[in-house]
Amino acid sequence: MKKISIVFLVAIFAGMLNAQNYQRITNGIKAEVESVGIEVHFYSPTIVRILKYPRNEVPEANSFSVIKKEGNTPFQIKQYNNVVNLSSSDVVVSLNLTTGDVSFSNIDASPLISEKSATTIFTPQKYGKERTYEIRQTFLLDKQEAIYGLGQHQQGHLNQRGQEVLLQQANTEIAIPIIHSVKGYAVLWDNNSSTTYKDSYEGLSFTSVSGKCVDYYFMYGKNADGTIAQIRDLTGQAPMFPLWTYGFWQSRERYVSQDELVGTVKKYRSLSIPLDGIIQDWQYWSTDNKLWNSVEFGNPEFPNPRKMVDDVHKLNTHIAISVWPSFGPNTNIHKELKSKNLLFNFDVYPHNIGVRAYDAFNPEARQIYWKYMNDNLLSIGIDGWWLDSTEPEDNINEEGLSEPTNMGTFRDVRNAFPLVSVKGVYEHQRETTSDKRVYIFTRSAFAGQQRYGANSWSGDIDSRWSTLHKQISAGLNFSLTGIPFWNTDIGGFWAGRVYPEGIKDKAFHELYVRWMQFATFTPMMRSHGTNTPREIYQFGEKGDWAFDVQEKYINLRYSLLPYMYSIGHEITVNSGTMMRALSMDFAEDIKVHNIDNQFMFGKSILVVPVTDSMYVDRIEGKAIENFNTVKSQKVYLPKGADWYDFWTGEKFKGGQGIDKATPIDIIPLYIKAGSILPWGPKVEYATEKKWDNLEVFIYPGADAEFLLYEDENDNYNYEKGVFSTVKMKWNNKSQTLVIEARQGEFPGMLKKRNFNITIIHERYSIDKLSGKIDKSIVYQGKQVAVKF
Repeated sequence: MKKISIVFLVAIFAGMLNAQNYQRITNGIKAEVESVGIEVHFYSPTIVRILKYPRNEVPEANSFSVIKKEGNTPFQIKQYNNVVNLSSSDVVVSLNLTTGDVSFSNIDASPLISEKSATTIFTPQKYGKERTYEIRQTFLLDKQEAIYGLGQHQQGHLNQRGQEVLLQQANTEIAIPIIHSVKGYAVLWDNNSSTTYKDSYEGLSFTSVSGKCVDYYFMYGKNADGTIAQIRDLTGQAPMFPLWTYGFWQSRERYVSQDELVGTVKKYRSLSIPLDGIIQDWQYWSTDNKLWNSVEFGNPEFPNPRKMVDDVHKLNTHIAISVWPSFGPNTNIHKELKSKNLLFNFDVYPHNIGVRAYDAFNPEARQIYWKYMNDNLLSIGIDGWWLDSTEPEDNINEEGLSEPTNMGTFRDVRNAFPLVSVKGVYEHQRETTSDKRVYIFTRSAFAGQQRYGANSWSGDIDSRWSTLHKQISAGLNFSLTGIPFWNTDIGGFWAGRVYPEGIKDKAFHELYVRWMQFATFTPMMRSHGTNTPREIYQFGEKGDWAFDVQEKYINLRYSLLPYMYSIGHEITVNSGTMMRALSMDFAEDIKVHNIDNQFMFGKSILVVPVTDSMYVDRIEGKAIENFNTVKSQKVYLPKGADWYDFWTGEKFKGGQGIDKATPIDIIPLYIKAGSILPWGPKVEYATEKKWDNLEVFIYPGADAEFLLYEDENDNYNYEKGVFSTVKMKWNNKSQTLVIEARQGEFPGMLKKRNFNITIIHERYSIDKLSGKIDKSIVYQGKQVAVKF
């Protein structure tokens, strides 16, 4: 008995020592293990921040990405020997006081992710006068756990397990240090320097070239949508884009005169091809690169830019314009920034003539940047911003990386450059006017950029079938980091590298129309590229297959406007996602975890882009006049739903693979049983017609729900509640559609409208049922129940 008592007392004494190894703080605990300080902070019951740093070197760890502040989160602390458990209502965080390792589980004690023992590593580094650390942390995951995210990359992998990815901003590469697990959690590695993600048999690690601490956030959402909601809660919500931005955009590198640009819009109108956006690329300022990006019109081919913008507007089209973050030495903006020491000294494109980028980390520099944009461009009616080259440069030498910014050396903050540059434009425009929603599309991004009204595109990619395939996983992984708006150059940017004959090459025509079919189901549908003009009329005329297929899909895009705009509202108010990896909706179906060539557009439409040529033994770049065969596309229909072929109405059980014939005008599309699709009128621009005779298609087989959203289309009154919603609910058992009472109102709202409702029965499709309505309902804002 005495022996047992001694052991018991030793255990108590050891526990007392362990209890002294941590200190409770307002929203967590602090501890010191070996030579490392450790902090655990609850930001909410589902968001936890972990800080680790060398002893006595407590960092000022301010974040560019994170805007959420610590909340007053209730949590309990329990200690078991050398492990301290911190439990909120949703997660358990465990800190080992002997090793310093942290692990996460849900409240049911199911493990989620854990640090690998003894893998928090600080390696001293010296860059000139700067003393810093290379920092590394390794995590352990389940072997079969799928991991997504990391931004936009061109490796062609959706699942990032077993991959090594350099997270460093570059043309075609967007670095966002967020991983998103199929188990329903995400981790934000909050470091702004060049970082290497690596997953191998040794674990999943982040290694950053410069930092004072390991700083990461664990977010638990239980499922994919919940996890996206946590990312947005931490890093900011996405504002709404105008309705017109979901229409079709035409661009090229570049329109050489205002007559050419306005003439392009006129040509679209004369052909009755829908168009909502036209883009003026670079050199509207001058063809002299010493006047590079003067942020004002100076090219004599644009003698009256205000008239050009007015002419575009009179044609019911909007115009966006290219602005770079770097300036030629003879520009007024360069001179003003230089006089205030607000330019970096490293060389940027176009090289060797004195072009320099601005210190976007400095609020005064951002204000000057906006002043030129506002005075010279917004003031004449420009509607959107093409913020190009926001990396701002791929190759920067060691001397350039050591240059100071307003927030540390460029090495320390380089990946956050696009975030702060876009921030300046968004915030200053919001201060200037609320009548026009900010619309930015930009070549780079960083965690949290969704809060600044930005849509990113995949950069200057080649016009190849393999590149088209890779854009699918690039866009999906980008969306899975919480940024919902992404797009790509239809046809690829560098067409001439692959198709020397350019627009004359029928092989390019095939690639282009397949790319357009894919782009129809991305958040922005935009045609752009160099060497090869690609306006629809460059491909022939009505009756030519390349023309007809483009017309078909542009019109299909406009039919989907009520669906897309309602998703836009869902993105803003409920942290929704438009372009969805299959695992977001069918995580229980293990077969979808690695599928990188299919996705959901919203929660109803399964999209399977065609990423192979129909030509037999075709060599890229070789002109071929005729198709030799019609191929078929392999499609996997996820388990957990039935599916309707959009084109034929044929119904399939989920959980199986099928072959779908893909003649040149067909992209495989499948509608999930239990869907409601609102279908917009045929228009030439987004706001041409009101939705007063709105078609509504119901795909039966399961209960369905859809929230139709409407507002004034292009201002910020929606933030004040100036909008309306109409909820539609389909009860499959009773075959009844309930259209609930309208909620909200706005100026110009339809007080009375028709909903023309059609049930899609098996082997019928929207095309086949055109004009055939099952029931037409006069709706005046009161609840209506319709029995079928």
